Amino acid sequence: MESEINLAVLVDGDNIPAGYVKEMMEEIAKYGNPTIKRIYGDWTKPHLSKWKNILLENAITPIQQYSYTTGKNATDSAMIIDAMDILYSDKVQGFCLVSSDSDFTRLATRLREAGIKVIGIGERKTPEPFIVACDKFIYLEILKKNKETEINQNDGNKVSAKEGVEKITPKLIRLVASTISDLADDDGWAFLGDVGGLLQKKQPNFDSRNYGFQKLTPLINAMNKFEIEQRENHKGRSRLIYVRNKD
Repeated sequence: MESEINLAVLVDGDNIPAGYVKEMMEEIAKYGNPTIKRIYGDWTKPHLSKWKNILLENAITPIQQYSYTTGKNATDSAMIIDAMDILYSDKVQGFCLVSSDSDFTRLATRLREAGIKVIGIGERKTPEPFIVACDKFIYLEILKKNKETEINQNDGNKVSAKEGVEKITPKLIRLVASTISDLADDDGWAFLGDVGGLLQKKQPNFDSRNYGFQKLTPLINAMNKFEIEQRENHKGRSRLIYVRNKD
């Protein structure tokens, strides 16, 4: 099972906000067992001091990396070297590369060439090349899924608003429709689990939570362009969900 694979979690401390770590580690646990957890940065810098308690609470090992020259990112080099050492140790079957920096694009590509699963985690500002180099890419912003931002209005009232929710666009609907067609049987039905898997391969940053839905089924239902059918699962208690394009 995927949840049983060992993962190496490597975090670019210069590039990731400390406030997301708890939710990030909870998300990573869905994909495997994070046996190696390291964060890289120059810990002599004052702006990284806020990480101390967070690292202790999540058992993440800080790796000191001095900035040897101005304008050069030594943290990136240290992460890349460690990743290759870990790869050749054969101790993990997957990597979580946590950064919004495109400098890790080649590393993600190299790890996948070695047959290793690569999960990228970063902010929405992450460049496209790094996103598509991963098997799956998760935006940090959606990990605050159950929390809402309170906006103080001038009159003192508070209004709740979800952060970072994208709109359902015609482009997204076409992507889902074409994916269903790719997998459909003679009657046009496709198993939703297969649809989700192929969507992920086509677009690594595809995630129903980007659109405000915790699961794929309600997202597809909200598009109002597809039929959804539940079928009995004779191998277990849960029902199987199938979808097809409406005529």
